[in-house]
Amino acid sequence: MGATEILLLGDLILDVPEPDHWLAGIAPLTRAADVVIGHLEVPHTTSLDEMHGDVPAPGAEPSHLGALARAGITAVSLAGNHMMDCGAQGLADTITGLDRNRIAHAGAGMTLTEAREPALIRAGMRTIALLSYNAVGPELCWAAPDRPGVAFVNVLAEDGGPSRPQATLREIDSASLAAMEADIAAARSRADLIIVALHKGITHRPAELAAYERPLAAAAIRAGADVVSGHHAHIARGIELVDGKPVFHGLGNGCVVTHALSPAQDHPARAEWAERRKKMFGFEPDPAYPLAPFHPEAVNGMIGRLVWHEDGRIEAGFIPLWFEPPGRPVPAGSRAAEIAGYIAGIGAKAGLPPVEYEARGIAYSVRPAS
Repeated sequence: MGATEILLLGDLILDVPEPDHWLAGIAPLTRAADVVIGHLEVPHTTSLDEMHGDVPAPGAEPSHLGALARAGITAVSLAGNHMMDCGAQGLADTITGLDRNRIAHAGAGMTLTEAREPALIRAGMRTIALLSYNAVGPELCWAAPDRPGVAFVNVLAEDGGPSRPQATLREIDSASLAAMEADIAAARSRADLIIVALHKGITHRPAELAAYERPLAAAAIRAGADVVSGHHAHIARGIELVDGKPVFHGLGNGCVVTHALSPAQDHPARAEWAERRKKMFGFEPDPAYPLAPFHPEAVNGMIGRLVWHEDGRIEAGFIPLWFEPPGRPVPAGSRAAEIAGYIAGIGAKAGLPPVEYEARGIAYSVRPAS
C-alpha cells in the first residue's frame, strides 16, 4: 500500500472569476497528494440573504466549487464564522455543490447532529475521519437540534457577551468541550486516523495565540485526535507537537481572493470593516494585494503536510508558500528557507515548545527539539 500523503490547506475563498487560475500555483502539489483537506470559508450560493452578527461575507459563485475538485481537493471543513452568512439556503446550496463535485465535508448541516458528523475519507484500505468546529462564533451561526448551522466549541467572551470573532475569548465551555471529545471518541471506532479542524484564534496579529487555543488543541489530541488543523487568523501560526502529534495552530490562507475586504465597494458594512480592522490590528495592507488585503506578513504561508505510514506513524511538516500579487499562492521556491524561519520564529514568539525543522525537498519536516 505504501505511505499516504495528506496535505492541509488553510482558508479558501474563491469569489472572483477564474478560480482555476488562482489555484493553479498550488494545484500540481494538491493533485499529486493522496488526500487534500482545506477550510471552505464562505458559502457558495446565489442567495442574497445576509445573516447579521458578524460582518457578512458575500456568497461565492457555486460553480467555483468545481475548481476545488479539479485541483484535487478531497474534503473541506465548514465550521467557520462565515459559513452561515447567506442563511440556511446558502448552506444548503454549498452542501449540494460539494456533493455534486464529490468533495467530502464536515462541520455544518441542517441540524446539530449533521454538523457534528465526521466526513469519512477513504485512503487505500484505511479511513480518515475529519471533524470540524467553530471556536470563534458568532453564536447565530451555530447549529441547534432544530436549526441549520455549524458545529462549535463555545469559548466564553471576557466581557460576558456572546461568543463572537471581535471579542476577547478566553474560557472554554466545559459542556461543548465534552461534546467535541465525545465526537472524537466515537470517530475512533470508524476511522484509522482522525483530523480535527478548529476555526480558532485572533485574526491579523502575527504570532499571537489566544489563551484558549493550546488547551483546546491539546484536549482534541488527548481525546483521540491524531492531527489538529487550525485556521481563521488569515496569517500563519506556529506548529506544536502534543504527545508527539502535530497541531498546526494556524495554516493561514490556503487561497483567498476576494473583493469583500476592499474599502472601495458598495456594501457599507464590509467597507467599514475593511477600514476598522486596519486600526484594530495595526496594519496597512500592501496595495499590491487588492484581492488579499491582509497583514503584510500574511504573504508567508504554508501547506501542512503529513506522511501517514503503513504502521501508523505520522511524519509531520509543511510546504512553504508565497503569495504573489494580487493574492495567488505559489510554492515558495527561493524564499522557502526564509519562510520556514518565519514559521519557526512565530512559534517561538507564541511560547510554543521548541521543534526542529529539516528541509526535505520542497517540504520541511517537524520533530521535537533534541
